Amino acid sequence: MGAVVLAAYGGLGARAVRRRHARRSAEQARRRELDRLCALAADLRAGLPVTLALADGPERVARLARAAVRLADRTGAPLAELLERVEADARATDRGLAAAAAQAAGARATAWLLAALPLGGIGLGYAIGVDPVTVLLRTPVGGGSALAAVTLQIGGLLWAERLGATPGRAA
Repeated sequence: MGAVVLAAYGGLGARAVRRRHARRSAEQARRRELDRLCALAADLRAGLPVTLALADGPERVARLARAAVRLADRTGAPLAELLERVEADARATDRGLAAAAAQAAGARATAWLLAALPLGGIGLGYAIGVDPVTVLLRTPVGGGSALAAVTLQIGGLLWAERLGATPGRAA
């Protein structure tokens, strides 16, 4: 029983670490892409010959940059200005998403606090002279209660994560 509980919490913790790392990597890649776009627009404004090495893929910024290049080719619009507008729009979107994430941070912290409350209950049990871990892991009722608690905690954390997800980005 104890192994199941530890495996469930360990898996949840590992998932949280992986998702956080992936989110940070994606944010850094996006910032680098925006910086490259800004540098490209500055080079164009300075009159330097620029090879358009915009990122390939489905990223919104890359798609908009390629569309700006096509628009500039077709209409003669200044490409530097178009790229600067794409970059400014992307940075404004990032600021809005960061504000939304900050608003949701309280709800996420509350969910993690509620998930950690059973540890406080176990500590309180020891404080009054009872061995709650033995009851949870060595009796059928305690084992069922522990499994139900783990299931409800994980479900609640996943639900809170989904509710607090930043719009337009993976949670």
